[in-house]
Amino acid sequence: MRRTPLSPISLTIEEFAVADRDSGPYAVTTGPDGALWFTLVHSGRIGRLVPGGVPTGFPLDPSSGPTIIVPGPDGALWFTEYRAHRIGRISVDGSVDEFALPTPACGPFGIAPGPDGALWFTETAADRIGRITPAGDITEFPLPVSGAFPSAITAGGDGGMWFTLNQANAIGRIGMDGKISVHPLPTEAAAPVGITAGRDGDLWFVEIAAGQVGRITAEGEITEFPLPDRSARPHAITVDGNGTPWFTEWGANRVGRITPQGAIDVYDLPTPGSEPHGIALGPDGALWTALEIGTLARVSPRQAPDRNNNQEV
Repeated sequence: MRRTPLSPISLTIEEFAVADRDSGPYAVTTGPDGALWFTLVHSGRIGRLVPGGVPTGFPLDPSSGPTIIVPGPDGALWFTEYRAHRIGRISVDGSVDEFALPTPACGPFGIAPGPDGALWFTETAADRIGRITPAGDITEFPLPVSGAFPSAITAGGDGGMWFTLNQANAIGRIGMDGKISVHPLPTEAAAPVGITAGRDGDLWFVEIAAGQVGRITAEGEITEFPLPDRSARPHAITVDGNGTPWFTEWGANRVGRITPQGAIDVYDLPTPGSEPHGIALGPDGALWTALEIGTLARVSPRQAPDRNNNQEV
């Protein structure tokens, strides 16, 4: 496939300390209050940061393992507690509710709001997709494959929820009626993790073991794009304000972006060994990524000067 070159950009990357190094910022999202909300997976807390302000934290059970966090349809933030096997809800004033899941030791990981006004989540250790309403009513849907380790999940433009099957090496879809379809990946043992919806109706995902970015259409057609560094271990993916997918390279200490045609740019993070995980569009229009060293990084693309007239654009 011929790859259209990316327009040249430079980045401003700033890091902001939000916790101690052992707390492990893992996922980040933008809340309805215009703040960044993030999980501290190793210390059992939820954090909040208004860009330019001072971070605050809200304690949970220290061993709960809060993992992915997203805004819900009810004006609160919802998150998974991977080690406590619960779904959590935190209001913007810091009030926390927790919901135990029906299946013991199910390991909830990914979570995302659906088009039906509920939250949908993955159960990594139980081969199930779960659904929870804002009132706390829970339904679980068994997958048609075992040992699949369902991981990240997102709402697609087709009215379904799309998710990665890390150990089954596939992308899955569940409709609002609970019907599940599974699409195997072309590359063996690719281990998909992060997934996000693109503006074009396709879903974009990353393959942590294969060092690739993938795209799947609503019809199930899959294209894979190898990264320049196949050992980079891409982990999470989101889209920016222009609809361009951006991803983290957990094993290479970088962030990257990809065009629909598959052209890829990658950018080093300032601090070596920072372990970037989650990435999201912030309330200020910049991209923010959670670094396990105790910081959030703000990634602000800036167009390079036009070489024809030397003007900043």
